[in-house]
Amino acid sequence: MGDRGTSNHSGVTDFILVGFRVGPELHILLFLLFLFMYAMILLGNIGMMTIIMTDPRLNTPMYFFLGNLSFIDLFYSSVVAPKAMSNFWTKSKSISFSGCVAQIFLFALFIVAEGFLLAAMAYDRFIAICNPLLYSVHMSTRLCAQLVAGSYFCGCISSVLQTSMTFTLSFCASRAIDHFYCDTRPLQRLSCSDLFIHKIVSFSLASVIILPTVIVIVVSYMYIVSTVLKIRSTEGRKKAFSTCSSHLGVVSVLYGAVFFMYLTPNRFPELSKLASLCYSLVTPMLNPLIYSLRNKDVKDALSKLLEKKKSIL
Repeated sequence: MGDRGTSNHSGVTDFILVGFRVGPELHILLFLLFLFMYAMILLGNIGMMTIIMTDPRLNTPMYFFLGNLSFIDLFYSSVVAPKAMSNFWTKSKSISFSGCVAQIFLFALFIVAEGFLLAAMAYDRFIAICNPLLYSVHMSTRLCAQLVAGSYFCGCISSVLQTSMTFTLSFCASRAIDHFYCDTRPLQRLSCSDLFIHKIVSFSLASVIILPTVIVIVVSYMYIVSTVLKIRSTEGRKKAFSTCSSHLGVVSVLYGAVFFMYLTPNRFPELSKLASLCYSLVTPMLNPLIYSLRNKDVKDALSKLLEKKKSIL
């Protein structure tokens, strides 16, 4: 193994995922925690997609976006959770070089796509509240499909750039990645390459991804708040805000965790792991709950679906 530790990436055949630095007695507890969250993710997001696809009343742009959000949450959590859970039961904790590449590529693709999709959802709420009479004209089926396709396209381009940049580095310090999945920042710490240009490009790429989406979300909600405050009736204001509160909750959890992770210094890797856990597993687990508990249409559709299953049984 010694040769691998001093060779560049072309000689590396696998990495070791260190995971959380806790005693063996806590591995079972962590495994059960990961298992619970992943089970909730599967149940919540598959359930949400099923409800949206089976109920004609939810055939609207907002629920089209929400269905895609559930799809993204389901898949990027599935990139991380199964491997992380299996590592609690194995001593080697290894991941192949190609497996590590696949993890970084797929996770980056879906997490970036989610950021752009949340911006599209903010624009959808802006049109619905600020221009309700023209909503069906502005938010056409074609535009909705283009916004979703654009989100995946931006995710794919970002993922290709991020993955290719990461794996052009030379890894000569160690094969041990101080994380529970393959991620760019822990891999940078293993590199003996000059990271100055790499960090500048990574920062520029992150800025190009985060700034436009944050600007769209913030500006949309500035107009929404301005419009809602002009509504005279308390009931009207409450109804308008209720259509946005779920989306705001999802945005706050995701971006809060992402900013926390990137603002955490490298000397505190355990804090970065906690932040990564929030947006890789906690956020996909909470999103269906946030939308189902605070959304009357979803609750009604769920009740209808459960009643239909009871009548069949």
